[in-house]
Amino acid sequence: MTQTDDKAPARILLIDDHPLLRRGITQLLEMEDSMTLAGEASSSKEGVRLAGELDPDLILLDLNMPGTNGHETLRKLREDGFPGRIVIFTVSDAEDDVVAALRAGADGYLLKDMEPEDLMSRLHQAAVGKLVISDRLTTLLADALRHQQTPEAEGPDYASLTPREKDILRHIAEGLSNKMVARRLDISEGTVKVHVKHLLKKLGLRSRVEAAVWAVHEGYAESS
Repeated sequence: MTQTDDKAPARILLIDDHPLLRRGITQLLEMEDSMTLAGEASSSKEGVRLAGELDPDLILLDLNMPGTNGHETLRKLREDGFPGRIVIFTVSDAEDDVVAALRAGADGYLLKDMEPEDLMSRLHQAAVGKLVISDRLTTLLADALRHQQTPEAEGPDYASLTPREKDILRHIAEGLSNKMVARRLDISEGTVKVHVKHLLKKLGLRSRVEAAVWAVHEGYAESS
């Protein structure tokens, strides 16, 4: 995969069946020095093919496409081993869609009604390894996590984490990828992955995205 750095612009692949939307995003990218259009696709099949051929840094993926939808496309990309960033870009703010996408391996979930400058800012953050979620979805996600706890469950137990796990959780809550956390803490990416696996198990959560949302909502994102 092409690595994003300070000099090379992040290469973006658009997968959306609406040509006007693709054109609009293309025009926005043309005004950005830090990002460039690698390619565009109007269907899932074409998008998966281009992802393999172009090896983009980031895919901006629509959910509601005819034929194979975005959820299935996301699963296919991850099953094929696509290592880059995948951000959902959709009109749907349904809880089920948001949770399903993030659990299937999305690195972000953005709504199409956001302002163009906000979209470009979030895409830049996603391209350099940060988790991006439209602001109004964070409360929805936190509520979803609470509702999915069984009546007997007491919910995530922050006190069960080791100091290192708490430190890594705070960095995850900032939206940092494992690679960025590793650089920040001067440890290997593999070590970060092991800690993330352990803290997710202790908290009873299924993804780092859930952990990030929960930590922010419960006030554990700030250094203590």
